[in-house]
Amino acid sequence: MRKALLVINCVILAIGNCGGPLIARLYFIHGGNRIWFSSWLETAGCPIILLPIACAYMHRSRTADPTSENKFFYMERPLFLAAVVLGIITGLDNYLYAYGLSRLPVSTASLIIASQLAFTAVFAFLLVKQKFTAYSINAVFLLSIGAGVLALHSSSDRPANEPNREYILGFVMTLAAAVFYALIMPLVELTYKKAKQEISYALVMEIQLVMCLVATVVCTVGMLAKNDFSVIGREAREFELGETKYYVIVICSAIVWQGFFLGGIGLVFCGSSLLSGIMIAVLLPITEILAVIIFNEKFQAEKGFSLALSLWGFFSYFYGEVKQSKKKKPDPEIEMDSSLPPKTLESNV
Repeated sequence: MRKALLVINCVILAIGNCGGPLIARLYFIHGGNRIWFSSWLETAGCPIILLPIACAYMHRSRTADPTSENKFFYMERPLFLAAVVLGIITGLDNYLYAYGLSRLPVSTASLIIASQLAFTAVFAFLLVKQKFTAYSINAVFLLSIGAGVLALHSSSDRPANEPNREYILGFVMTLAAAVFYALIMPLVELTYKKAKQEISYALVMEIQLVMCLVATVVCTVGMLAKNDFSVIGREAREFELGETKYYVIVICSAIVWQGFFLGGIGLVFCGSSLLSGIMIAVLLPITEILAVIIFNEKFQAEKGFSLALSLWGFFSYFYGEVKQSKKKKPDPEIEMDSSLPPKTLESNV
């Protein structure tokens, strides 16, 4: 069951990680310019999580012991408070990322976000005592260097008519978003480990719901401060692709981003925060290719070099994981012999 959940969360994360930035960038390049609104959309689709939570509740109702209590929400107060804190950090992270994406091409922003892996590794080591192998250290190093290469040539793909100051600020904000997100995943893992109740996948979805609701409230405050709600109608009418497509983009953005968040914390549940960070970095090549195809973004030599390092890091990590799993796998012959009676073992010697 856990392996099935691992695969499902990988697919969900892939959809959100690749689709989210592309839809958000589509909003910005065709006339959208409300940063708080864009950050609000990253978590505003959280009510959709109520659907799988309801399905889990109905499944428990059919299969659970009739004498046991079946509640719709199982989250207790300490876990709820932890999710609230994580939600506040997520709301701030949403704004940082939305600001960066409004200034940078998707391919560049994605490569910068890949640097979150190095920060995730540090926070995972400090907060949850993550153990590293030579292969995982090599992967973190290569993926981080791949993202860092962009910083040396960051101005070469600056969009037309964008001031250098705004582009640099977008770069810095995106890097800050990577640091914040790198902190969130180990904190989620720490929350799982310190929880005084059993963590199930249904409970993971409840945590996701609370985190996103709180993050949405944070972004709503920002929207109210910037008067975003009163200009959405005008922005929709002036949108280059038309008013109908504006609302389609907005709705799709809210739904797709939920895949990113649920897939991310789902992988923490199935594996670790480092695995979640690795998968986000691994999906980078797909986002790169889609951005170049859809938006005709430039693909300079430094992006190609960064992409190659990212792929190298990806294969290094998973080669190490396969090698480690083979070492842990018991020898079937030894296992069979150990199950024999002592006298039989002596007669075989």
